[in-house]
Amino acid sequence: MAAPTGDTDLVKALDVSHIEAVGADEKLEGSRLAEYAKTGADIEHHMPPWEAVQTYPMAIFWAVLVSMCVVMEGYDTILIGNFFAYPTFAQKYGTLVPGAGYQLTAPWQAGVSDASGVGAFFGALANGYLVTWLGHKRVLLGSLLVLSCFIFMTFFAPDIGVLTAGEFLCGLPWGIFATVAPAYASEVLPLSLRVYLTSYTNMCFIIGQLIAAGVLDGLLQLTNEWSYRVPFALQWFWPAFLFPILLFMPESPWHLVRKGRLEDAEKSLIRLQRRSANVDPKATLATIVHTNNLEQELSTGTSYWDCFKGTERRRTEIACVCFAGQVLAGLNFAYNSTYFFQQVGLNTSETYKLNVGGTAMALFGTIVSWFCIMPYVGRRTIYIWGMATMAIILYVIGFLNLDTANQSVATVQAVLTLIWTFIFQLSVGQLVSLPLVPSPYLSKIYISLTDTRPKGWALPAEMGSTRLRQKTVCLARNSYYIASTIGQVLEPYFLNPTEWNLRGYTGFFWAGTATAVTVWAYFRLPETKGRSFDDIDVLFAKKVPARKFRGYDVDSFDEQDTARLRTPRSVV
Repeated sequence: MAAPTGDTDLVKALDVSHIEAVGADEKLEGSRLAEYAKTGADIEHHMPPWEAVQTYPMAIFWAVLVSMCVVMEGYDTILIGNFFAYPTFAQKYGTLVPGAGYQLTAPWQAGVSDASGVGAFFGALANGYLVTWLGHKRVLLGSLLVLSCFIFMTFFAPDIGVLTAGEFLCGLPWGIFATVAPAYASEVLPLSLRVYLTSYTNMCFIIGQLIAAGVLDGLLQLTNEWSYRVPFALQWFWPAFLFPILLFMPESPWHLVRKGRLEDAEKSLIRLQRRSANVDPKATLATIVHTNNLEQELSTGTSYWDCFKGTERRRTEIACVCFAGQVLAGLNFAYNSTYFFQQVGLNTSETYKLNVGGTAMALFGTIVSWFCIMPYVGRRTIYIWGMATMAIILYVIGFLNLDTANQSVATVQAVLTLIWTFIFQLSVGQLVSLPLVPSPYLSKIYISLTDTRPKGWALPAEMGSTRLRQKTVCLARNSYYIASTIGQVLEPYFLNPTEWNLRGYTGFFWAGTATAVTVWAYFRLPETKGRSFDDIDVLFAKKVPARKFRGYDVDSFDEQDTARLRTPRSVV
């Protein structure tokens, strides 16, 4: 909703030089700055999504373009697992096994499959420092250039060792892309659009994997080395396409304010909105300055160590557990449906059809969530009810395994995993989203539902304070990697007939962990829907219980209220 005429006139009176001249002691007491900031905050709070789309078309454009960098990681996740089924790939990098032809050994399969994920772990960790130092734009452009060089290693790899090293090095910029995209989107978009474009990262992974599936299917008939070299070569397309466009992207105004470059921040804001919009960028700038000053007064630092101090410890905990909660919800079991389908006795044809149906359900769930759930239901409600529903489904799968003599039980269990997938994308998958990845267990190309990488970020991107957002997102992503690694180690033992052979009973284990996350979320996960960043700062500083976040009345512009929350800089 546009500001009233009186407010608009007031906003136009703001002079950036005045803001820059505000002293440290005046940052929260300055009535003029607070008034401008409150005007900007009121406009953002009351702006409906469609009006936000009309007002900030360029912000949407740049958020979409930055998120498209994530397509490359989604593309790669489906390549390596399916390359194991390519005879030419196995002949090049494998060894001859009597009676089985050329095969990659299990250790090398695990190594080359996990190499990019390990690289992404360290890339995400490094990104927390790089963005603070250089900003989103420079880091993104530099990562695209570095990735273009590392792709040469995978394309020309003479042996499996070099290929594994190339995958690890490519993972470094992929980890950067996946953490830059949601943080950048959350900083350039207005409040009403933030959840859509941060969770859009999930769609970018799916797009990348669908492209890879089509490429692999088209090249499957080739009998020479180009059957696997061409998919690697196509990875050069994305840096070549995105780099020249992203050269012109505006830097995040939040980063520029943190660096004290207020005039540049205003220029960036002007580029992000429609020129004819009835929103003065100076009001938005004042809001950013106010929030940054508030966090400085609350002693919010900018290092990783600061993520574990004071109220930031609680915010980091929420972001990390929300992300790791994907694994604890049964991700490696229910999303790892292909191998489970085999173990419960379904044939290859049935498995393929179920996986295609699962893919369609996942995409449908994403669309339904975007238009029918997220605009009307709070993040906390979606997460808790989604997690609880998935736990119930897993319990049912486990109990059904008591009657394995009945052939129809296997089909019912398989259908339940697809329903789990739909519920996941309807709820947790959009708040802390992730895409689809290929199963390494089958010798055909499947668009299967076995994700091993985190994607969405609506909740983690909102939980961290603005000064620590990038590092909070990086820690949350890496907490997922740790949980996912543990889950990937356990899952083969659960399902493999030569190990524990639990089959459907595996559902009991993951149902228990999903139940634990549901209980945690009830007591610890706050509602952030409709809250601005400075509102969230004050709510956490006041130590408001998670269950009271939604209805708690807070005014970050109340000087007496916020003054009581200030902490001396020497106190953590």
